[in-house]
Amino acid sequence: MAYIPPHKRHSKGLPLPEPTPALETHLLPSFRKKVNLNSFGGDQQKRKEKNFPRKNVAYTDDAVVKWFTVGLADHSPFSSLLRLHPVSLESFEQKSRQKPLSLLLPEGCSEGTNELIDKPWLFVAENVKQDLFLSFQHMKREMEETDMAEVKPSVVARFGKVLFYGNSSICQESLKTNPLSETTLRKMKRFFHTDVPPANMDYMENQVAEKLGLEYVQGKELYCVKLSDELRPESTVSCKCTVAKDHKKIQHYKIELNRVRHMVADMSCLGKSSDLRLILYTKKINIALSDEEINEIKDLIGSAILDSDVEGGLRWPLGKNSSGGRYVVSSIGHTTAKSYRNSSVRFKFRHADRFDFKSSIGEVSPEIFLKMPGIISQLRKQTIDENLVFEMLVDNLKLIWDHCLLDGSSS
Repeated sequence: MAYIPPHKRHSKGLPLPEPTPALETHLLPSFRKKVNLNSFGGDQQKRKEKNFPRKNVAYTDDAVVKWFTVGLADHSPFSSLLRLHPVSLESFEQKSRQKPLSLLLPEGCSEGTNELIDKPWLFVAENVKQDLFLSFQHMKREMEETDMAEVKPSVVARFGKVLFYGNSSICQESLKTNPLSETTLRKMKRFFHTDVPPANMDYMENQVAEKLGLEYVQGKELYCVKLSDELRPESTVSCKCTVAKDHKKIQHYKIELNRVRHMVADMSCLGKSSDLRLILYTKKINIALSDEEINEIKDLIGSAILDSDVEGGLRWPLGKNSSGGRYVVSSIGHTTAKSYRNSSVRFKFRHADRFDFKSSIGEVSPEIFLKMPGIISQLRKQTIDENLVFEMLVDNLKLIWDHCLLDGSSS
């Protein structure tokens, strides 16, 4: 059989899920002081509590990472109402040899009762507000200490599923009639799978955007090439590229370093078809590179070949996916996106086709983001009006509950 290069191999099954917080090695250099890798590696309890299973997302040392359930009233019996339900994700199962599990509120179990709370968005806002304020204050202090004027903060909501795995005995017990508790779930590993069903995607873009009176901003097609740097192993260089005028090559227009997460709150939204993730992160939008470094990156990007038949949409001639042994392509992605906005929120509907060279696994994923620039503008002020920020957070979360999380089982 003829040899097939990794980027030509098509992975089968559903998209690879996006894990929750990871033990990090790719860190923003300016945050290196604040991110203590030894503390992550040495403090096993901290690592366990924060659920850090992989190493491709950067977190500050004092990052807040949490998970909680949303929906049940205080008096509702957790163990009798909820179940863990297996989810088929072939790519994940190939790596872990087990099915991930979703927290399920069976349909009809709460009909005619008062098992669900009336205002879940208010419960979420109360649950995350102090984490958000504290994380932003830490972030501002680090930015001021390092004079990072080119760092851009964002507060983002993502939609998908919180999935659990990692303890086969717990999984087997939970799938039977044994009591299920939040303590049991916290002993398991978890990740956030960001794939959105196409029907939800169409409904959100074609009906919700119009209902909310959102203004269409732009459509954008990008190729993202992530490079590992042999001389700076603590960072990953992300090159955003557009298609050149001759439509045969790509050309870079922006170079960034890794996003760094300061807060991640995952929520299992009971009685809804989707779960929710809230993130506060920063990214450095300008990095100082020498002419030699820029030329090496340009040469590497310029040697890529557009090919719609391969995962990620790009390939390189054999042996050319590096430049002088320093920059090596670690992953690629082809995305098409549309954006809609008003004064306080911005929706992005994105279709992503990605390929990871390290794992030789590809994914195709429809995704929805909701950015909250109105909250960021208030948080960036010298004196923060916490009451106003909280009101804006409540309004945005109510919008999410009313329009973005469809009723139904979150299985």
